[in-house]
Amino acid sequence: MSATAIKHYLQFKDFTAAEYAYLFERAWLIKHKFKTYQKHHSLCDRTLAMIFEKASTRTRVSFEAGMYQLGGSVVHLTTGDSQLGRAEPIEDSARVISRMTDLVMIRTYEQSKIERFAAHSRVPVINGLTNEFHPCQILADLYTWLEHRGRRADGTLDVGALRGMTVAWVGDGNNMANTWLQAAQVLGFRVHVSTPSGYAIQPEVAGVAASDACWQAFDDPLQACTGADLVTTDVWTSMGFEAENEARRSAFAAWCVTPALMAQAHPEALFMHCLPAHRGEEVAAEVIDGPQSVVWDEAENRMHVQKALMEYLLLGRL
Repeated sequence: MSATAIKHYLQFKDFTAAEYAYLFERAWLIKHKFKTYQKHHSLCDRTLAMIFEKASTRTRVSFEAGMYQLGGSVVHLTTGDSQLGRAEPIEDSARVISRMTDLVMIRTYEQSKIERFAAHSRVPVINGLTNEFHPCQILADLYTWLEHRGRRADGTLDVGALRGMTVAWVGDGNNMANTWLQAAQVLGFRVHVSTPSGYAIQPEVAGVAASDACWQAFDDPLQACTGADLVTTDVWTSMGFEAENEARRSAFAAWCVTPALMAQAHPEALFMHCLPAHRGEEVAAEVIDGPQSVVWDEAENRMHVQKALMEYLLLGRL
């Protein structure tokens, strides 16, 4: 892509339904080649810069391993080992880093930081997580659901299967919940959201109208899960909110995904969690380790969908 056609991935609604259809199909091909030990070096001699202001396991491993598997290389930066932690303006860091690398992934706090970086970057920027959004995770979650419940007879993925599905979100109205709402609006499914009082989703942050038909709020998590095709949750206390641990444990006590909640969902419903998980808090061990759980496929698929994403941002459709 030319310098005048830079495309960033800062939130889920940055891409269209047609672009997601391509990404899911491409991720399927890339994963198939990975599993059958076929080389796929579409990003040979390209360099990914990874910038971390928040701790990471899955984001770092999935992006780093994925870029190497595409034939590229990786530069890893944190605020502790670069000028990013020494008050250098974000705009200046963007100007410098984007002259030396081909792609930048940032995992940080405020969405405004990644938007400022992207505005001054000469290369595509990917949101690896912010307080407001986590688009790469939802990309992996939807791909995982398609793998298990949206295959055609020949084994390929039918993206149309997403239309009309129901996702139950149980827990905090956080960056994951915001991104699920955006995904529902773009891809034509519905989200049932159930959060404790005081931790509700803010549709204006998600960029979705309070009256939008793509989502509905429920006070009772059992009602939210009724008939759902997918039940998903996250930790009760996200990074940056650790001081609220005790208050959140009390407030969220009834928002644990238990076998009783899963029993309200569709019999073929899947359970997902972006990890790390706390068994006995946001999810019962019987659920996350049970037959409806696909959390390990979900975690692995971060790598495959992100490979498709990086390839698309740099090379367009192939």
